Amino acid sequence: MCDRHSNHLTSRYRVLQAIVLKIFVNKHCCCYLVDRPKLAENYTEDTWLKLRDAVGAIQNSTSIKYNLEELYQAVENLCSYKVSPTLYKQLRQVCEDHLKCAVKQVNPMFKLIFIFLFLDRTYVLQNSLLPSIWDTGLELFRTHIVNDSAVQKRTVDGILEQIELERTGETVDRSLLRSLLGMLSDLQVYKDSFEERFLIETNRLYAAEGQLLMQERDVSITYGPYLHHVARRLEEENDRIMKKTCTFAITLNVFVPGLSTLLDENRVTELALLYQLFSKVKGGLPTLLQFWRDYIKSFGGKIVCTPEKDKDMVQDLLDFKDKMDNVAQSCFTRNEGFINAMKEAFETFINKRPNKPAELIAKYVDSKLRAGNKEATEEELERILDKIMIIFRFIHGKDVFEAFYKKDLAKRLLVGKSASVDAEKSMLSKLKHECGAAFTSKLEGMFKDMELSKDIMIQFKQNQSEPSNIELTVNILTMGYWPSYTPMEVHLPLEMVKLQEVFKLFYLGKHSGRKLQWQPTLGHAVLKAEFKEGKKELQVSLFQTLVLLMFNEGEEFSVEDIRTATGIEEGELRRTLQSLACGKARVLNKNPRGKDVEDGDRFNFNNDFKHKLFRIKINQIQMKETVEEQVSTTERVFQDRQYQIDAAVVRIMKMRKTLSHNLLVSELYNQLKFPVKPGDLKKRIESLIDRDYMERDKETPNQYHYVA
Repeated sequence: MCDRHSNHLTSRYRVLQAIVLKIFVNKHCCCYLVDRPKLAENYTEDTWLKLRDAVGAIQNSTSIKYNLEELYQAVENLCSYKVSPTLYKQLRQVCEDHLKCAVKQVNPMFKLIFIFLFLDRTYVLQNSLLPSIWDTGLELFRTHIVNDSAVQKRTVDGILEQIELERTGETVDRSLLRSLLGMLSDLQVYKDSFEERFLIETNRLYAAEGQLLMQERDVSITYGPYLHHVARRLEEENDRIMKKTCTFAITLNVFVPGLSTLLDENRVTELALLYQLFSKVKGGLPTLLQFWRDYIKSFGGKIVCTPEKDKDMVQDLLDFKDKMDNVAQSCFTRNEGFINAMKEAFETFINKRPNKPAELIAKYVDSKLRAGNKEATEEELERILDKIMIIFRFIHGKDVFEAFYKKDLAKRLLVGKSASVDAEKSMLSKLKHECGAAFTSKLEGMFKDMELSKDIMIQFKQNQSEPSNIELTVNILTMGYWPSYTPMEVHLPLEMVKLQEVFKLFYLGKHSGRKLQWQPTLGHAVLKAEFKEGKKELQVSLFQTLVLLMFNEGEEFSVEDIRTATGIEEGELRRTLQSLACGKARVLNKNPRGKDVEDGDRFNFNNDFKHKLFRIKINQIQMKETVEEQVSTTERVFQDRQYQIDAAVVRIMKMRKTLSHNLLVSELYNQLKFPVKPGDLKKRIESLIDRDYMERDKETPNQYHYVA
């Protein structure tokens, strides 16, 4: 403010100077063309007395008896008669005498400059060693007033006293304060004589005030009032053009404990205010940024690394991400540093627990895409999928996600459980955009198989010569596209076997060289059943179908009887019997009663079964993922990773021929798209050496050679 004030006055002086020069130079431009008259006797002495009176009046802020133009003319006359040296010395002496007594402001120097402008623009300008009249005034003032330690101390004490009065609510003359500070700035003593003391006093005042406030209330809990008080104080300092000096006890370590509370409770108003305050403190934003990053890592780590909360992990992650996005946008002004720190923190904590988040995200997607999900409209579902993709980007082990997603997609497609084909293809498109065509090629192949299977079944039904009371639908699955399924031999009814053979002959007749392998674990059927209440249709799995069909031949069977007749594996059989006799739709009776199936249990058909629906879907326990299936899926991912590592090592060595261990590992990290430990890479390299794909250098064991 001081500098701006000074510059304003200086520019006003220059404009006035230019106007005065133009007027008076033009007016007297012919004076030198004729002989000048001699000065009247005592003219020099009388004129100086008049000028001295005018100087005194200006310095004492009283009225001037003479017209300024007349005084200017007098100075010009004296200068024209070579009295300039004497006049300059006399003016300096008057100024010096006056400054030794007292001076209230520097501004009167402008009037002096105006009067003695001709002297300043002629004699002084022609003598480069002489300072201008303005600089002379500043020099004299600095020498006799400001450099006097006692005067300087009293002046600064007075300024500080006025500032402190205003801070406590008193009314002060701000224009006087600005003039005094502007004077100190013009004299180039502001920093040395005033600023240091001002900063010390300001720090003392606000540190004491901040400490008092913290004693009166728990700042970490009652953030709001404290933050608003700080903001008000900063605004007041801003009005004084002293904002940078208000450090106020924005003591960063005081705020840190309560920041977690603000973020936990989503108190966006206080967070926005806190961001503004930290941005005004040196080192404030980096401190806030580090806490923001640490908070996200800590809070997110609890979500990911708490197995008891796995059921809600993905929804909690989505909610947490929405919350942090809102804070970054509305409180931190979309600061790029804070947004990048958030992304880095999410990527860090979500990979603290390898594989599980990827698995659960795949299952979450399955729950949203599965038929029967009425939680969202198509537009809302699209927004949910977009949010899921944001979380998905942070995962390192995307191949784990792909394995579980593919398995769940297979169930949705084969059992007709997809909520929307458009939503399925939209998700596939998002994955392709994020991970590339290679990532989704098998998933796209699954959709292609389903479309081709529909065409094949149309052709099959058109070519059937003998009608059957069984309506057969077959899905032809390309082995490389779909998840691998454990083959299981079961005993099908003769009519089913016959129909299978008919289809096999039809298909192989059109596609010679191919091999069909039936997968009973994926089969399902609709059975017509008759109870006392009436006829019903039962939507069941193939294993459930085989068990139920047995009761057309007899009334009661043991577990061993059913196992022998159907050929179903023991664990699968127990789950199947449990679903038919112990679930909500109990179409079989179990003797003795109980929730678990034991070896001695016997089963009979429940003729008294009742249900309000005509078509009843019996929960297919065998279609639900067991712990063994989860482990099996994860193991298949690891096995596939080993194949990929082996292929990458051979590919690199074939191209480079000879390579050191460190360079080979570095190349592998660049090529592999999943997280891998150095120890795992070393094992795969050793395996390839054992299988003669590469060999160690005889003299340098840490170097490898490709074996053609």
